[in-house]
Amino acid sequence: FRRVLFRSGSMRVTSPAHTVGMVSAACAQLGERALICAETNDLTGIPHLDHVKVVRTASNAAIFPACRAIVHHGGAGTTAASLRAGVPTLILFALWLDQPIWAAGVDQLKVGSGRHFSETTEQSLVSDLRTILTPQYAARAREVATQISTPAQSAARAADFLESVVRRGRSC
Repeated sequence: FRRVLFRSGSMRVTSPAHTVGMVSAACAQLGERALICAETNDLTGIPHLDHVKVVRTASNAAIFPACRAIVHHGGAGTTAASLRAGVPTLILFALWLDQPIWAAGVDQLKVGSGRHFSETTEQSLVSDLRTILTPQYAARAREVATQISTPAQSAARAADFLESVVRRGRSC
């Protein structure tokens, strides 16, 4: 049961009921199932829908590769995890410092797109998802994933770099 994952991260939505309604309607139009990770948003009292599952949180490493697309807030860690998973990404950002940069990056890589969350409508969500759910975006996302280092490789490289700086007696 592959789904489109919606993850808000630390971004608070003003109207959770409206957001879930928009996600539900967009996915229904596309014939997709949705998995919504509520995280910092209170989604209690949201009506149960057959094609929408709401959970508090889920492991990025476990759930991302099982998704057809990932919609998220555009944080650096979530963006890296979505790229690593090889799944097309839609970033709906709230305009923090780096989120528009990550949105532009996934667009430039042709593995996804991004827009300001406040500008998102049911129609724009359908359009954005229809674009990134194409075979071209899926293939490109899988291709880019092969070029992304694992978290362990990244940590080892960072530690090696810092150790080399210290050995040379220079500050970062």
